Amino acid sequence: MIRILVVDDHAVVRSGLHLLLNGKHGCEVVGEAADGDEAIAKAEELRPDVVLMDLSMPHGKDGLTSTAELKKLLPDTAVLILTMHDDEGYLFRAIQAGAAGYILKSAPHDELLTAIRNISAGEAYLYPTATKRLMSDYMDRMKRGEHQGTYESLSEREKEILAKVAQGYANKEIAEQLVISVKTVETHKSNLMEKLDLKTRPDLVKFAMKKGLLNFE
Repeated sequence: MIRILVVDDHAVVRSGLHLLLNGKHGCEVVGEAADGDEAIAKAEELRPDVVLMDLSMPHGKDGLTSTAELKKLLPDTAVLILTMHDDEGYLFRAIQAGAAGYILKSAPHDELLTAIRNISAGEAYLYPTATKRLMSDYMDRMKRGEHQGTYESLSEREKEILAKVAQGYANKEIAEQLVISVKTVETHKSNLMEKLDLKTRPDLVKFAMKKGLLNFE
């Protein structure tokens, strides 16, 4: 049996997953948690094979922070991010945090079961449209012969903001963390994207990954 811990701040979602998975398809739901702190405690106690981890939990640690901490404590436990966020930025951050898989809550039940089986067997799983989109974007850029600018051309402040934008922080959050105005953040963000010849946030995230800027220590 694949022993599963379900982590989601919505009781209805947890109950639904419990009914769907427990005692069926070779799965056993051994516990539930409503936030990241509880998830880490339950995982240490129950030692599940797989943790189904929500990303957005308003209380305690969020899914990404919890995933990173859980993987340090229990490296043999596989984490599957189950989320509503169809977003490359979150996808990259989840992988950096140590998640073995990433799947949308809108996915068919069979796809969820496939993802659980794959990661419990030590494999990785990304939902199909994400894989196709990432590969398509990469191939398009290669065909166009696009070249990104150099990281060294950025100011220290621009480097700070690049890292935080790539990690998924909103402009307002960055402004609060760096004690600057939102307008200043927007200006730096515009300037750095122009210097690096980046057009979209996913492009920025990919650049940051190559530079090793997505750190969850």
